[in-house]
Parts: sequence; C-alpha cells; structure tokens
Amino acid sequence: MNIQPLKDNIVVSPEKETGKNKTETGIYLPETAESGSEKPQIGKVIEVGSSDEIVIKKGDKVIYNKYSGTEVSLKNEDYLIVKNEDILAVIK
Repeated sequence: MNIQPLKDNIVVSPEKETGKNKTETGIYLPETAESGSEKPQIGKVIEVGSSDEIVIKKGDKVIYNKYSGTEVSLKNEDYLIVKNEDILAVIK
C-alpha cells in the first residue's frame, strides 16, 4: 500500500454492505429508509500511524463512528483515515 498515516491516524478499509438493505421479497431499500439510530461502522485496519498511543495493529477488525474520518480513494479502493480516538473497539 502506498499510504502511510501520520501521528495517531489509522487507515481503515470499510466493510462492504452486501444485501443488508434487501427485504425478504427482494426489494432493495435506500439507506434513508432504514429506521433507528446511526450504527457504528466496521472495517479492517490497513496501516497505522507512528504514535506510541496506538494499540491497534495492522489487520485488526475495528468498529468506528459512522461520521468519523476522511474518505480517500486510491486505485479504485475506498479507504477511511480516522484518528486513534475515533476507534471504538477491536472485534476479536
């Protein structure tokens, strides 16, 4: 990968949603039709910054807030650069 986050930043590859918005009868619903509160997002850590405070490792599956970070596209792949403090949990 040709991106190295600085300081306490982490590069995450967001999980793709597959059929989550599809009803039992096969109708696809737009995101705006979902009810309930905003849900955290899940992704895989691609690269981590150089801060000593970061306990997240490359390859970890993490949960982060929906509207955190900066979206970046490189070589037709979407990534999110988030701060260490925006990571809510590591999925084991």
